Amino acid sequence: MSKLLLVEDDATFSAIIEKFLKKHEYQVEARFSVSSGIDAIKNNTYDLILLDYRLGDGHGLEVLDFIHAQGLAIPTIIMTGFSDVRTAVRAMRKGVYDYITKPLLPDEILMLIKKAIAKKDNFVESTNQDILESKKNKKEELGNSSFITGISAEAKEVEKQIALVAPTNYSVIIYGESGTGKESVAHAIHNNSPRKNMPFVSVDCGALTKELAGSDLFGHEKGAFTGALAQKNGYFELANGGTIFLDEIANLPYDTQVALLRVVQERKLRHVGGTKEIDIDVRIVVASNEKLTEIGSQGKFREDLYHRFNEFSINLYPLRERGKDIELFANHFLNLASAELGKEIYGFSPEVLDVFNNYRWPGNLREMHNVIKRVALLTDGKLVQLNSLPHEISFYDKFTFNLEAASEDVATAPQAHLKNDLKSVALSAEYKTIVEVLKQVNYNKSKAAKVLNIDRKTLYNKLKQYQLL
Repeated sequence: MSKLLLVEDDATFSAIIEKFLKKHEYQVEARFSVSSGIDAIKNNTYDLILLDYRLGDGHGLEVLDFIHAQGLAIPTIIMTGFSDVRTAVRAMRKGVYDYITKPLLPDEILMLIKKAIAKKDNFVESTNQDILESKKNKKEELGNSSFITGISAEAKEVEKQIALVAPTNYSVIIYGESGTGKESVAHAIHNNSPRKNMPFVSVDCGALTKELAGSDLFGHEKGAFTGALAQKNGYFELANGGTIFLDEIANLPYDTQVALLRVVQERKLRHVGGTKEIDIDVRIVVASNEKLTEIGSQGKFREDLYHRFNEFSINLYPLRERGKDIELFANHFLNLASAELGKEIYGFSPEVLDVFNNYRWPGNLREMHNVIKRVALLTDGKLVQLNSLPHEISFYDKFTFNLEAASEDVATAPQAHLKNDLKSVALSAEYKTIVEVLKQVNYNKSKAAKVLNIDRKTLYNKLKQYQLL
């Protein structure tokens, strides 16, 4: 006689199913919550599990994640309301044998149970292989976490471009918003090139001061300037034979751009205060979150230097445009955070994944990584729940709606009143500008404050004053 576990929090409905299945000679144990279902699995062996998706203390997926975490392979059928079918389909990708929608038809559920048990051996063999493969992949991810390729069409295109340009000696420009992984792409180019066993040197051009940028990049001789107490090799010499990555190249001081042009053209450099020319063999990869042609037209970046760099370019898509990758990246970062904290967190609740898919991620992968480190710390159970998310993410839709509503209020304010009240005119214009800038920068408040030429605290105060938060 096959032994089934039924996890359903509706006691009346559970009793009906239990009676029906016992009538057809199945041994049935009923449980009414996630926790009691997990306890039952800990202490018993079952041929099949009937699992309700929505339970009083959580979701059926938590039971499923526990099964996988224990290395068990038990055919599981999810019972779900019609509105949760999309979630049930997603659950099937996690290893659910099948799902059935409520209200249940007796003949349908009986046929599905017989079919699942008849194919149990094949299911167990397949699931065990999936578990082993999953553990192997997780270890590989943890061991090589610097670059995640993704599975979206956009990710595949970037991967293809990396494979194409990496074996060459071309200079490369990587474009992308802050946090999209430009340095990771530069690493991938280096690691797949003939220079992979030579140095990879990363330089944040935004951190170079106008006074010392030349010294940092090209080195200096002893006594070249006040404080130069000894000879120093620059980043280019340190990268000799390998790759130098110049991040946020647009922030490089203009005077230094002139010196850099000569180095790029002639592959020779001189220390600051020195006369000896030093040969260098360095591949140059640069990155920018702005189009270099645009800032070049503003006189902030040398056009001739741009053309030297522009032998090949790669454009990275923002996270919000890589829908298929969002859950993949989230799980990757959760694996890393869980391992670091020594926790066993197996995934995210469907509600959290819905929030992730709708949020615009202005900080992209860097923001997601930091958010998930935080939620992993706050999570006590096996799945990340909504209450662990930062307020600005879980209430993002509401915040966006309020901003846009405020913009409409400002735009449609009674003109007669505004004309008679200069203070109102100024206030309305100010907040209309703030809202428009926030939209332009995808509601990234740090960027908005920079564009508006105010600090972040002032921006928050103005938003609160306007009752937008």
